Amino acid sequence: MTLVLIFPQLNPEDYLVTSDKTQEYNCIAWAAGDVNRVWWPDSMGVGYWPPNTPREETLDAFVQVYQNLGYELCENEEHDSTYEKVALFVSSNGIPTHAARQLPNGRWTSKLGGLEDIEHPLRSLEGPDPAYGTVSKVLRRKRSR
Repeated sequence: MTLVLIFPQLNPEDYLVTSDKTQEYNCIAWAAGDVNRVWWPDSMGVGYWPPNTPREETLDAFVQVYQNLGYELCENEEHDSTYEKVALFVSSNGIPTHAARQLPNGRWTSKLGGLEDIEHPLRSLEGPDPAYGTVSKVLRRKRSR
């Protein structure tokens, strides 16, 4: 299955596959810089979820995850070389579905479920199921030099 079938707004000429398929980590972990485990607040405690963060599928809990990593809410997704940014996507009912991280070049990187990591324009992953809904929150933290 091609990515364009899953993400109809993803132009084949505008994204770059940057890794092989793997299930070792997911988008939430990837956006946080962790490639060794899956992060998800599942009720059975199977996935990793950072301590001191509510284990619930709410936007507030996902925002708190990144705030605990030094991020703060910000007003926009525009590139600013002094910050690294994370964007949180939600479904039409407000449930978190995805996280993407902005690269130093201003484009975004995402881990697509059990598929590859890609470099892409942020909003190209928006859309109804099976896409990721819409960008709801953007957070930033000072880029380490």
